[in-house]
Amino acid sequence: MEKAERKDGLGSNFIKTFIEEDLKDKRFDRVHTRFPPEPNGYLHIGHAKAITISYETAKEFGGLYNLRFDDTNPVKEDTEYEEAIKRDIKWLGYDWEDRLYYASDYFDQLFEYALKLINKGLAYVCDLSQDEIREYRGSLTEPGKESPYRNRSIEENLDMFMRMKNGEYEEGSKVLRAKIDMSSPNINLRDPVMYRILKKNHHRSGDKWVIYPSYDFTHGQSDSLERITHSLCDISFENHRPLYEWFLEKLDIFRSRQIEFARLNLTYTITSKRFLKQLVDLNIVEGWDDPRMPTLIGLRRRGVPPEAIIEFMMSVGISKKENVIDIANFEYCIRENLKKTSSHIMAVLDPVKLTLVNYPESGSEYMEMDSLPNSPDENKRKIAFSKDIFVERNDYSDADDPSFYRLSPGKYVKLRKAYIIKCLSAKKDLNGNVQEILCEYIPDTKTGTEYNGKKIKGIIHWVSQSDSTECTVRLYDRLFTVENPLDAKDKEFTELINYDSMKILSNCRIEKHALGANREDRFQFERNGYFCVDMKDSNEKELVFNRTLTLR
Repeated sequence: MEKAERKDGLGSNFIKTFIEEDLKDKRFDRVHTRFPPEPNGYLHIGHAKAITISYETAKEFGGLYNLRFDDTNPVKEDTEYEEAIKRDIKWLGYDWEDRLYYASDYFDQLFEYALKLINKGLAYVCDLSQDEIREYRGSLTEPGKESPYRNRSIEENLDMFMRMKNGEYEEGSKVLRAKIDMSSPNINLRDPVMYRILKKNHHRSGDKWVIYPSYDFTHGQSDSLERITHSLCDISFENHRPLYEWFLEKLDIFRSRQIEFARLNLTYTITSKRFLKQLVDLNIVEGWDDPRMPTLIGLRRRGVPPEAIIEFMMSVGISKKENVIDIANFEYCIRENLKKTSSHIMAVLDPVKLTLVNYPESGSEYMEMDSLPNSPDENKRKIAFSKDIFVERNDYSDADDPSFYRLSPGKYVKLRKAYIIKCLSAKKDLNGNVQEILCEYIPDTKTGTEYNGKKIKGIIHWVSQSDSTECTVRLYDRLFTVENPLDAKDKEFTELINYDSMKILSNCRIEKHALGANREDRFQFERNGYFCVDMKDSNEKELVFNRTLTLR
């Protein structure tokens, strides 16, 4: 598989070409982009692409970047989501500085825009129900039908719209629609809804409004009010662009240029908010921050560095064509980052006692370990070595298998950064489970991997019984069993869940060095993979580690 490679910036792409043309033709004399999330959920890996493109594009042209919450639906939005979105963007390393905006800040201006369109005969109050509007809209192959209320007079529409604003009508009884073209091949232009009645308090504007603008009526005008030059959107907004441009043209206000790019699609991953919410609501995962989730907070808890996410976005580049990227490319970027930045430590996930029968009873010594690859001396650590240590249970086998290079009676192995040892036997309980492995150590073999002229092929990790502590380790795997969960037409996506995607291991053993770790610190457990200290459940009483990835 071709590996993803870090690029300098976003490289050459069609968005950059369009912007260069706009600057050359003096359509704009600057570059100003934005990221406009709806505060109705948590950001996921797909949003990270949109954030990266908007931010890095502005940065490359010496421009500005806004964060704007398109908070037009008081039913689904919450300050919890707003705070989470701000936190996640900051975690990625992006800063909107003092340019934080809300669509709700523009409600007064949007209302004035609606009045302007009514006065121009380009908007009308419609009494059709939501289902009737859908029925009248037609289909991709059949034109829509005009509403029987489409030709109300300007005066009647103004009066009714003001009464909508004053709360005189019930929810669902009336909407304000744009008067465009019910026979347009673009369904978005078939008299879309501009305002609906929602007698709900807004988390920012309180009870000031009982009518709220639709997302489509808000989106383009908000960009205009902020003087955004380039509105960079994913491809799902392409068919909405003619509508946004129609509003801007008819209102005769500043016109941003919208440019669409392909969304990020990964194998074994779902990024639809609707389906992610189902995973949470059905308790398939433990919340939006579950390390199996593709949300940014989930990836963060799992130990994915923000730099690796940005590096991945740089590597996949920008295209117009939708495709599905192998998640292995993302994992490659994560491993490459962790390989350089994660401290090394030894942890035994399924410990069994190993006793060195010929090691001095009261003897102990310290072995020097690299905390990072090729660490300078001041970054090395020392761990205690003694008669009693722990090793992985699966590093022992009774079988006389020539291809098994670990512990078997009569075989030699090298303990990582310590001695060569010879396995003698194992003590078992009545069920045949190994309780203790008996070995003898070979003096003067700390610095090599040869004994009696033979190369010792097996090297295993270990921890000292006296210089280790217990911890809990969570092993995570892919949440879905198929590459494209939403393409399995004959099955519900919940039938494709890997219900073994999380395994919890208690009574693991790790060097006491880990007791000084902070939440979110990342480690490479020798031979076991990359892990991080859980940011939520780890505390002074219990160390909890989440596995980010295996070593390969």
